[in-house]
Amino acid sequence: MNRSNVVTVYLKELRDSLRDRRTLISMIVVPTLMIPGIMLVAGVVSYMVVNKAREEVPAVMVLGGNDSPVVRAALTADQKIRLVPATADWKQRITDKQLRAAVEIPAGFDAALEHGDATVLKIFNYESELRSGFAVGELHRFFNTYREKIITARLTGRGLPAALVKPFEVKTENVAPPEKVGGNVIGGIIPYLFILLCFTGAMYPAIDLTAGEKERGTMETILCSPVGRADLVLGKFLMVLTAALGTVVFSLLSMGLTFMLGGLLFAKTAAGGAAVAAAKSGAAPMLPTIDPLGTLTVLAMVLPVAVLFSAVLMAVSLFAKSVKEAQSYVSPLIVVVILPAMMGMLPGVELNTRLALVPILNLALVSKELVSGVFHWHYLALIFGSTCVYATVALAFCVRMFNREDVLFRT
Repeated sequence: MNRSNVVTVYLKELRDSLRDRRTLISMIVVPTLMIPGIMLVAGVVSYMVVNKAREEVPAVMVLGGNDSPVVRAALTADQKIRLVPATADWKQRITDKQLRAAVEIPAGFDAALEHGDATVLKIFNYESELRSGFAVGELHRFFNTYREKIITARLTGRGLPAALVKPFEVKTENVAPPEKVGGNVIGGIIPYLFILLCFTGAMYPAIDLTAGEKERGTMETILCSPVGRADLVLGKFLMVLTAALGTVVFSLLSMGLTFMLGGLLFAKTAAGGAAVAAAKSGAAPMLPTIDPLGTLTVLAMVLPVAVLFSAVLMAVSLFAKSVKEAQSYVSPLIVVVILPAMMGMLPGVELNTRLALVPILNLALVSKELVSGVFHWHYLALIFGSTCVYATVALAFCVRMFNREDVLFRT
């Protein structure tokens, strides 16, 4: 291998790529502007939607309870619940999101409470629907308060203290640092974005420098140059790797800037009532804190993965006869990349020695720990080393494909 020839080929391909508008769009514009813009807009929209849903007075239907005017009157007087007339199609109305929830009051509810008999209330809702969930929360709040009033009244009537049935309270306090909380909230999203952007950043240059050369008829001209094929493929490979890493770096910088601007934008809101409401509802912070050193370590761990992607994409694209054919070969690989990255986001999937040897999945799992500020050095060494081995094998395969005449001149 002649290093001078490799650098010459690399610089030549780099100049050509920088002159290509499509390469600049895929490597700079998309990760720098579009991805953070989409994230910021999605965050703002979701924040507004959740706040609007939380402030809405939910429409609730009472089923039965005609012989229990006391509890119905208490429900009617509650300002955080809006009662609507009962109809026979209440299930369909909940499914159609016209009604948020329904509560069934059993017959003789007031009488049962007066005599001290146990009874059961049923709340019907739309599972996993945001506004229906808030309605259920309000109903639970109302009936818990109603139950405590009844218990207090009974104890007072018998000359007993209210603390008799509530001798202590339980309060929850977070002791984890902000970066660990933020890592658990968005730890799986960051490596997912890095992996996806790394793959897409390498995809277009890999296709253009292999199948594109064939389609333009310039592959033969390049092969006639006094440069070894290994030098040629390594020079092209370095260009594809530069595009992949450049996409990730630009996305990292732009996401960091987005988090900074977003933090300033929501600082006043987070310090006000919205933060209190979010804390009461158990919601995560709008812009969680992540460990900057861990994020940079994730970037370092992406390096061998970028080598693996670049080599595989070049080998696959080199086999194609045209850009269109290369795209048909490469596009299904996105699914192969996304699935392990998505598995790393699933709850309960924890990093271990076996999973540390699975490409892409190992990066997704360890990245969740890194952005939380947790460094498992033995896993990091195992993941980095194994990924380097996979990348070396892929690069050797790419060089071998470049030396096959039936692949280079496949028509």
